[in-house]
Parts: sequence; structure tokens; C-alpha cells
Amino acid sequence: MRLSAAPAIFLACFALSGCTSSLGPDSLVAGLPSRETTSSVTRPSAPVPATPVPSANVVEAAPEAAPHQEELAWAGPVPQPQAFTPQAGVAAAPPMPSERPVAMVSPAVLTPAAPDVDRAPRTRSRIYSHRFSDVKPINFGSSSPRKLAVHGVDVSRWQGDIDWQKLRTQGANFVYIKSTDGGDHLDPMFRKNWRDAKQAGMKRGAYHFFYWCRTAGEQADWFIRNVPREAGALPPVIDVEWNGESSCKRRPSPEKVREKMQVFMDKLEKHYGQRPIIYTAPDFYRDNLKGAFLNYPFWLRSVAAHPSKVYPGRRWVFWQYSGSGISHGVDGRIDLNVFHGSEADWHEWVARAD
Repeated sequence: MRLSAAPAIFLACFALSGCTSSLGPDSLVAGLPSRETTSSVTRPSAPVPATPVPSANVVEAAPEAAPHQEELAWAGPVPQPQAFTPQAGVAAAPPMPSERPVAMVSPAVLTPAAPDVDRAPRTRSRIYSHRFSDVKPINFGSSSPRKLAVHGVDVSRWQGDIDWQKLRTQGANFVYIKSTDGGDHLDPMFRKNWRDAKQAGMKRGAYHFFYWCRTAGEQADWFIRNVPREAGALPPVIDVEWNGESSCKRRPSPEKVREKMQVFMDKLEKHYGQRPIIYTAPDFYRDNLKGAFLNYPFWLRSVAAHPSKVYPGRRWVFWQYSGSGISHGVDGRIDLNVFHGSEADWHEWVARAD
């Protein structure tokens, strides 16, 4: 039976509306801001420059799959990165620094790294001393992060155009760069930040903001598709936290949270040959991670007290001690971080990742 023109148009629109995500292809290509941001960075009032996202990197969001579908996604083939040309070598998972001032666990690797490729002779990068200031300085007393040698930052599109050479000389010896959210959003500044940071001689890695309304498998696929497997890169990071600004209001049980995290991290470790680092905040840690993932490196947010007070008994690699840092080379505020160890510990840890 033929339909009249009006009902046909109505049915076609209804069908299309049911298949699109809240972050559809049009919003991705336009470089619209993601609703998923780390809690430590406030959105600026002024417009932030955006780099267009290539259409090849856009996928449509799918509804949350059933648990068995997530297991199938984990077991399936791993897509190759398309935003960059992958390097021939795969970096081995770096073990944790020795426990002089550092208390960390040596990670195991699911799959062996690929054989070494020809590389230039390894040289240690210069470590610049801390020269940041802070809008909201905290007196950490005898446990001040200033007593640790190797400081760094994390950035996203909200920092806009960065003068990486100037930022490095202020004490940013490493940077973690926002890459992806969920299963369909690429930070529009990621590609530029990734390349410019390397050109400035900074050690850099990528982090993924985990979205609780998408399956872990498709989020891992999205990260792998957009973040290159590159010798010398720092281990990938999974950012897990509760975000009141998120369009996803779901808060899974602690058991489900850990299950989804494990699926995501296993897939990244298999692809990159590096054990992922877990970034988290105090409330999320209390609800889901206390006593869990003891053989994974942690990056802890603690802007009012030393991590030993906020996360008692938890070993850590990085400490995010400020969300209100100020530095030459960046307009506005920036997150400040520090490595848990001496300069010698840092060089040893980084060398294992090359």
C-alpha cells in the first residue's frame, strides 16, 4: 500500500531521529565542545580555537550494548589508528620507578612488544625546574609537590593555542593531552597538541574520558583509532570520574564500573604494549576503586592535601596537585602535575617506554 507524502515524510524523520546520538557527525565535524570535561578545568567564557575533525574519524554513537556484547567487542579485531601513520615499533610497558621515594608496582604486559626498530641514540631530555604560579595556592607543608623534581601538565581544547617551547621552559617536562571522550568525540585540538608537544621535546601521552553510557569495547576502539601507537609515547590514560555536567547521568555499580574499566584497559594494553594509567578523583575512588587494581599505575587528583591523606595506602605515579595553575605559554588556567620520584627515577621510567 502506498503512503501519502505527509505520513511518509513523518515516518522517515522519526526513523532517522532514533538512530542518532547526542554527539552526531554534524556536531563532530563542526568541532562543538564535548560535554565531558575533567572536573579540574573550567570552561572559558571566550571562544576556543578548534581544529576540524576529519570525517574519517567520525563514527555514530551506538546505544549501550548488553554485557555479552561488550565481551564480544573486547574479543574482536582492533582497528588501526587512522588519524596518524603508526610507527613500526611498539613501546613496551614501562615498569614503575624503583621505590626510593617512589612506591609503585611493576606492570605485567599482556602481549610482548614488537622488536626494536632502528632509532637514533637515546639522549636524556633536559629537566626544567618548576616555575609555575597558582591562582589558588595550597600550603602542602612538608609534603609539598615542589620538593619533587619532575613536573608536568595536562591539557585539552580549553587551553587553546599553546606556546609549547615556552610552556616547557616553565617546568612542563611532560604533558598528558586530551584525546577522546566516549565512543564518538575527538578533542579538536588533539592532533595539533600531539604534534606540537613532540616538536618542543616534551614527553607526552594521551588520555581518554570514560563515558558510562557507552560500552567499554567501542570506547577502546575509538581511542585506538585516533591515538597513534608511537615509540616513546607515555602510557595511555583512562580518566574515570563522576561528572555532574555530563549528559550521561548513569552511575553503574562498583562491580560494573570495574568490569567496564578492565575491558577498556585490556584492549589498550594489548594494542599499545603498555599498561594504562588510571586517573581518578577522590569521590569516584571512594565509591569504586578503593582496594582495586593494585597492579595498575594511578594518577591521583588531590588539590587540597597530599595523596597519602586522600587515598591512604594507594601507590601512585602522578599527582595532580592543582587545577588552577598559571604558566607562560598558556592563556588561562592549567592543571599541574608531578611525577612521584627523583629525576633519575624519571629518566629510568621513561627509558623503559622508548
